[in-house]
Parts: sequence; structure tokens; C-alpha cells
Amino acid sequence: MTSVVTAGGISVTIRGAVVDESETVLDRLVSDGVPGSLTSGNANLWGPDAAPLAARRLGWLDLPETSRSLAARLADPAAEAREAGLDRVVLLGAGGSALAADAMFRTAGGSGGTELIVLDTSDPHEVSGVLSGDLDRTLVVVGEGVEAEALRRVFGRAFAEAGLGGAELARRFVVVAEEGSELEYAAQDAGHHIVHAEGDVDARFGALGARGLVAAALAGVDVTVLLDEASRLARALRQPYDNPALALGAALAASALGARDKLVIADHGSGLDGFAAWAEQLVGGAMGKDGKGLLPVVVESVDAPGFELSDDLRRVILGRRPDEPGPGREAGVSVAGPLGAQFLLWEYAVAVACRVIGVDPFAEPDVAQSAESTAALLRSEEGAAPTVVARPPELVAGAVEVHAPEGVLRGAQTLTEALDAVLEDVPDGGYLAAVAYLDRAGDAAAAGLRPLLAARGAKVRRRPAPVTFGWGPRALHTAGQYHKGGPPNGAFLQLTGAVTGDVPVPGRPYSLGELQLAQAFGDLRVIRSLGRPAVRLHLRDRAEGLAQLAEALA
Repeated sequence: MTSVVTAGGISVTIRGAVVDESETVLDRLVSDGVPGSLTSGNANLWGPDAAPLAARRLGWLDLPETSRSLAARLADPAAEAREAGLDRVVLLGAGGSALAADAMFRTAGGSGGTELIVLDTSDPHEVSGVLSGDLDRTLVVVGEGVEAEALRRVFGRAFAEAGLGGAELARRFVVVAEEGSELEYAAQDAGHHIVHAEGDVDARFGALGARGLVAAALAGVDVTVLLDEASRLARALRQPYDNPALALGAALAASALGARDKLVIADHGSGLDGFAAWAEQLVGGAMGKDGKGLLPVVVESVDAPGFELSDDLRRVILGRRPDEPGPGREAGVSVAGPLGAQFLLWEYAVAVACRVIGVDPFAEPDVAQSAESTAALLRSEEGAAPTVVARPPELVAGAVEVHAPEGVLRGAQTLTEALDAVLEDVPDGGYLAAVAYLDRAGDAAAAGLRPLLAARGAKVRRRPAPVTFGWGPRALHTAGQYHKGGPPNGAFLQLTGAVTGDVPVPGRPYSLGELQLAQAFGDLRVIRSLGRPAVRLHLRDRAEGLAQLAEALA
């Protein structure tokens, strides 16, 4: 059985048993009047406890239209920046808005050789690589978060050392901030250009708002095209039927309510480069709380380890279903359509699914735990660097140290045995989350560990377990909410690496390397306090350590 729902340039195709499972949920949503209530901004859809926050977080529904004035205001500054030779845009941000801007640039592209670099990291190697680029061409867009604030200070010093000062230095920064926020006041004091972010939209649902659009527009993306794409879909969102976003929401909710609580996402020719990472943060962050939710698992392709059909997976293809025989052919859901519409589609669908499973899509009750733990590790006497006390490793194998609670490795003598112990500790029906606090450019090989861990897990376990991969500290703002607030069936593998050439943070008693380590340790502390299995691998030499891990998993 196949159901195809098409409207506004989006096509959602649902196949097999998913049709019957989601049909019951869809009928309930229609009978409850959810499509009309949601598009009308009814804050009570998620219950009385969620209503006060929801009332301040539903502005994303109107962004396809309200952001048009923003797009018009950004056109001249973008052109002026390029005329001034500032065609290298660096975004300092975190969470959904940074990932949205990245997807916009990678999918829609800039013009005239422009460049967009997203820095949602505290890794000193990655930051140093960006700083070593052409600062004469660089315009910095500043968003919210501890990483963005630290990097704003770092770039300010770098520009000053390059000879920029006064008005020239001030105009190298564009700050996206809510009115009345500390970030706005700091930007005013520094004389930076300010673009006001919507007060009724958060970063997770704000792809089409200022937090997502500003950097993309300054890098040459025609954001009006994205808004046009979203507007065409918006006209269908009030409909009870022929509404692809409602159909997708019903499918997501049915999966979360049933046994298939892992959402495995593979791209198959969608052309939406970087979109899966944005969808991952939305699904994990909005739905993963109160012990409920869908675990998003982004895999490399429909042929990648981890996309095989199993009892607890709901498989989603971005793009068209493959016509040839293979794992993608039996995928339960496939979604096709342009980028702007996809943002709105998934925001609507996830909000609907949250209503069905009974969670507040806009609350982040568990994200603050890691931030507070990090802050505690960074607190120190004035002028003194923070200290992070680490136990000796349980195992040292070449360039890799294995740090684990006593007994977890079960006497492992080799790196392969240690990794097998990690995989064996994944609870039945659970998952393994690998998070690398490393350099996404210089240590890109770390991402290749995900399929290796998935393939190895299929060999050493009675039943395979899904494996996710994320970069730290990005993962704190993306799947981090699910890791702590979702179903308590995760196991965790954290990677950290030795730092050569650390970067001090002006005006702070810590460096980027110390901030990064505090973020990693802070998150690990929270994960272990919740009773989740967690092992940290520290790479004494990053390149050599990653090569060893790949060999150990082969």
C-alpha cells in the first residue's frame, strides 16, 4: 500500500505498514482540528503547561511572509559588503539556525565567489584554520551561545592585530540578537551593526527567520527564493487533507508511539546538501524529552551500514525512492521538494508529532544541564585558568587513551576489545551516540567512524544497534536534548584530542582548548550522572589516533 500526498512543491510518500499506522493518527489530528488550530497559532495544542512558552514561540509559522521585509533590508548590506571585498562570511553561532544557514549556502549557493563558513565549535585547530584565511575579505556574523561569544572576542583580537580599528573594525561584525538582550547591548557598546532576531521564534524552529537567513543572505544566497518556496507550501498547511506536512507529522508520531522509535535519515539525490543535519537537530531537540521521542540517525546513503530494515527503525529518504532493488526501495517514508518548503514542512510535522506523543516542542529542559556543568568547570579565581581533573586512562593503545569507569572495559587489552565492550553495553532497543570534540576540517576522518561502528556492532551484538555521530559542541545544541531527556537507552562514545597551538580567549581566564574540554567533560558528567554507559577516547595524536580507531574497527 502506498500513500502520496503532494502540495506546495512537496511530495511525501508513505509505504507499507506505515500507511495504516499513520492513518489512525492522521484521523485523530483531523478530528481534533489540529491543522486549523496550529496555523492560527493556538498555543494550547500541547497542553496547559506548555501553553505559556508556546505562546511566545509560534512566530515561525508566519516567517515565510514576515521575513520578506528582512530579506529586502539585507539586500543592500549584502551588495555593499561584496563591493567592499567582504565576500568571506564567517558565522559564529550554534544550533538549528547555524545548521540552516549552512544548508542554505551549500544547497542554494552564493554568487560571485562568495563563501560561508559556519563556526559552531570551540576547537582551537578548526578556529585557527579559519583565522589563517584571508581576514581582509572576512565579515563575521555573530549569533547566540557561549561559543559565539568566545569566538567574537577571538576574531576581534585577530582583526585588531591585522591593523583594523575604530569604525572599520566595528563594521566587520553583524550581530543577530533579540531586542533587549545582553548580546544586543554588547553589540551596541562595540558599535557593531545589529539585526534584530524575532522574539517569538527560537533557533530550533527559526530556519526562515533572522537567525538563519542573515548569514546566508550576506554570503549571496537569494533568500527570497527560499521564502517563495515556503510560502507555496504554507497555503496547504491549514488543510485537513492534501497536507504533506500533516501526513509527515502523523508518520513521525506513529513511529514514536510504536516500536520504531529510531528515525534513520538517508539522502538519495535530494540536492539538499546539509539539510539532514538540520532535520536531525529539529527532530531530536523538539521531540526528545520526558523519556519520549524519536532518535534521529543520519546515515551516509541508502546503502550505508545502519540503514538496513530492522524492528525499531523508521527509515526516511530525502529525495526520491530508488527504483532499483535495495534497502532504499522498502523505506517507509520519502520526502521530496525544495529547501525553503522543506524547512517549513519539517517544523510543522515535528510540532504536530510532539502534540501526539505529549511533549512540549519548544522546551529544552535538559539542554541546560550540560551548559551548567560546563560553566561549573570554567569557574575559577579571577585570572586563573580552569582545571579539569581527569582520572588515568583504563587503557592506552598507541595514540589512543581509553577513559572509562572501573570495570566497564571488562579487562580489555586491545583497542578492538575496548570498542567491542562499548558496543556490547548498548542496551537492547537502544543506540550508540559517538560525539567528537575535534576539528571538522582537519579531523574529518572521525565522521567515518559511524559506519564502521555500525558495521562492527552488527557483528559483535546479538542484534545491531543504531549508531549516531555528531561533532562537539554542536551536538550539545542538536541531539543533546534527546541524549538526556529522551528514552534512557543510549550509550555514549566521546572523542577528545590533544591540542597543539591553543587560542586564548581575550577577557576570559580560559582558552578555546580549555573551553572545549570543559564542554566535553561537562556533558560526560551529566550523561554518567543519568546512569548512561559512557566511554571517552582521548587522541594523543589526532591523525594517528583516528587511523588506529578505523583499523581497530575494520
